[in-house]
Amino acid sequence: MSTKFRLYQNMFQFFARALPLSGNATVNWKYQRTPSSAFAHPETTTVGALFQEASDKHPGLSGFSLVSQGEIAFIARLAMADLAEQTLDAQYFIWDADTTGRILADRLLRAANRGVRVRMLIDDIYQTKGKDFTVAALDAHPNIEVRVFNPITNRGWRTLSFLGEFGRANHRMHNKLLVMDNALSIVGGRNIADIYFGVRSDHNFRDLDVVTAGPVVNELSASFDLFWNSEWAIPVGAIVQKRPTEQDLGAQKIRLEANIAAAGYPYLIDQQLADLEARLIQIRDNFIWGPGRVVVEQPSRVHTDANPGVIYQALSKRAHEVQRELLIESPYFIPSDRSIEGARQLIARGVKVRVLTNCAASNDMMGAHAGYANTRKELLQAGIELYELQPDTNMKRRWSKLAGKSRAALHAKCLVFDRQSVFIGSFNLDPRSMALNTEIGVMIDNPEIARQVGVLMDEGVAPGSAFHVTLDKDNGLAWTAETNGEEVEYDKDPETSFWQRFMVGVVRMLPIESQM
Repeated sequence: MSTKFRLYQNMFQFFARALPLSGNATVNWKYQRTPSSAFAHPETTTVGALFQEASDKHPGLSGFSLVSQGEIAFIARLAMADLAEQTLDAQYFIWDADTTGRILADRLLRAANRGVRVRMLIDDIYQTKGKDFTVAALDAHPNIEVRVFNPITNRGWRTLSFLGEFGRANHRMHNKLLVMDNALSIVGGRNIADIYFGVRSDHNFRDLDVVTAGPVVNELSASFDLFWNSEWAIPVGAIVQKRPTEQDLGAQKIRLEANIAAAGYPYLIDQQLADLEARLIQIRDNFIWGPGRVVVEQPSRVHTDANPGVIYQALSKRAHEVQRELLIESPYFIPSDRSIEGARQLIARGVKVRVLTNCAASNDMMGAHAGYANTRKELLQAGIELYELQPDTNMKRRWSKLAGKSRAALHAKCLVFDRQSVFIGSFNLDPRSMALNTEIGVMIDNPEIARQVGVLMDEGVAPGSAFHVTLDKDNGLAWTAETNGEEVEYDKDPETSFWQRFMVGVVRMLPIESQM
């Protein structure tokens, strides 16, 4: 960190501490909390016994089922909430107060009313003053406990407080995880918001989750407990001035149901849930079983400096072992010099390295695209096959209910190694995931799962789905795509305006790559 930046940070800290706090909530870091842990006997629940029976037939292995469609991804989460008998543990970077967020929150409330213990752990970066009380109202339910990870201290002056606490607050919990009864879990790239489940009218993500059963669920529960009981998971009561009452919870529930009814939803939720529950045995029998393990960054990363973490090291080790092919899909792709050199060495010994990321027009983070754009020529010169998702990709109909209306973007984070093993999780190949955020994912050593993910990734780089980026004869960038069956070439970032390219160019010159 530069001397000038430290000077600015000290100035922000001074002003943040000097602000009048009257009328503004501040975090009570000493607020009392009670440790808790995952449900110890999942085999005693209905779903737990169902999957335990399958697990017993595959000793030492875990069960996996891919979820690529937004509709199925949402229904799966609702089914877990509706079928839970003992516990629900939800850990998310973003939980929006849109229709998707409201529906899932309502299902958690229903589960709590049945006696299910619900623990919700949400990162604080996208919380707002208004959302604090709304989230705290859920905590008023005797069976629901909500904690906020690494909260900004001054709730009324969030931006200034964030800058004043930058060294700590810049580290975020990027994990996405839901566990039911410690028997079934879903982990991957999706946060809880409309945009992740294909129901936005303007913008929808291509994403990937995996439903898991067996021993890997215990590892995911252990990871949740580690974060839940850490010093950085603060009870929501510690960040509001007034604790909500049961009356506030009742009013919140009425508003929740009214907003859901008024908004409507493009999926036939209840009908599909009933079908899913009726087919539970069939779903279980279609699980693919194989070795799997959880790879997770520790919550202590909040106060540690930026060194490549355990996920980066695990992926690098596995990548260096590949013999034929390494496939990468990452929405924010800003490889380090070390990573590019590692890819160059793989290619030199005959390994194919292929990357799919967002193009300038589909990327929702200008800074991330600017950091990636600085590496494109070097990536191509190293021999990497480079593709960028088209905003109007042919694949939209596969994951978006509103495919004909919305712009597409990539949000899946996965790697396939020789089509024998795969990593799926929350980890982007960018500096934030490598060195700043906490992350989680599963490494699955099963050729069939790897084959299925490989097929999805092959679809992602098809001519009607992505721009193929290459170097032209003058060593400049060129993009090739297919539109209405005809090949189209571009000599600048496709489907962008002069202003967009200008702004990306400005950001590319800023020394902020470590924050992207």
